[in-house]
Amino acid sequence: MLIKSATGSDILSMKNLPLAENGQQLSARYDIWLCDIWGVVHNGVAAHKKACEALAKHRENGGIVVLITNAPRPKADVIKQLKGLKVPDNCFDDIVSSGDVTRELVSDHKGGKVFFLGPERDYGLKDGLPVEWSDIDQAEAVLCSGLYDDKNDTMDRYANMLAQMKQGDLPMICANPDIVVQFGTRLIPCAGAIAAEYAKIGGQILMAGKPFKPIYEISLAHASKIKGQPIDNTNVVAIGDGMNTDIKGARDFGLDVMFISGGIHDDEINEDGSVDDLANIARHAIDGVKIAGAMRHFEW
Repeated sequence: MLIKSATGSDILSMKNLPLAENGQQLSARYDIWLCDIWGVVHNGVAAHKKACEALAKHRENGGIVVLITNAPRPKADVIKQLKGLKVPDNCFDDIVSSGDVTRELVSDHKGGKVFFLGPERDYGLKDGLPVEWSDIDQAEAVLCSGLYDDKNDTMDRYANMLAQMKQGDLPMICANPDIVVQFGTRLIPCAGAIAAEYAKIGGQILMAGKPFKPIYEISLAHASKIKGQPIDNTNVVAIGDGMNTDIKGARDFGLDVMFISGGIHDDEINEDGSVDDLANIARHAIDGVKIAGAMRHFEW
C-alpha cells in the first residue's frame, strides 16, 4: 500500500530499504513516478502490457504518474501515438514531452526566421509558433526534430546541410536529445544524433528534453498541480532505460532512479541478472546516480 503521510525520517528509512525489484515495492516508497515512455511503456511497435499495468496499479494506490518523454512532438500527438500502440489511458495522469518544452525555446525567436529539419510526422511541433518558417539560407535558427527518414538515412545525408548551418552560425534547437530509440528489435537514430554531428563541427546546440532540467521542472510542476500541494523531491522516482538521458537527467536533478535495463541497452546487457547486478551497471555508467531499484522489464 502506498505510504502517504511519511515524515522526513520515515522517507529516509524507506530509501534505506533494499533495492526495489518490482513496481509494487517502488509504489510503497514513492508517490510520484516520472516514467519514460520509449523502452519502458512501449518499444515503438507495441505497448509493454505489464509496464502499463504497473503504472495503472500505482495510480490505483493513490500515486501519480507523469510520463516524461523526449518525443519531439506536442503532448496531443504523443497521446495519439500511445492510443495507436494500445497504451491504456488509465496508466498515466499527464504527459510532458520534449516537443512541448522545445516550443518555448523556439518562441524565443519570435518574429524571426527558422528552418525546420525533421520528418513530416513532426509538423505539429510547428503549429502556432510565432516564427516564420524559411529555407536554411535565410534562417536565423534551426529546429531539428529528427532525420527525414530515420529508418533508412545515414548521417552522410546531412553533412552538407550541417556545414551550411555552421557557416551561417545558426543555433540548432534540438527537440529530442536521444541519440537512438528502440523500434521493435532495431535501434534507429533520433534528433540527438544530428545534434551530436553538429556539435562535432562546432555548432551551437540548445536542448530542453532529458537530461536537461527544464523538462523535469515542468514535469514536477504538473505533478504538484495534480497533487494539490508542493512536491518533495525525496518522494519522486524517475523510471527509465537511457543512461545518458533518463539516468543522467535524474541524477543531475537530484532524483532517485528505477533503472530498466531491457530498453535501448538490452543488446549490451542481454541478461536479467540480479537487481544488484543491474543497479551496478547504471552506477558504473553514471557516476553519483542514486538507484532505487532495477529490472529488465518494468512490471508490478
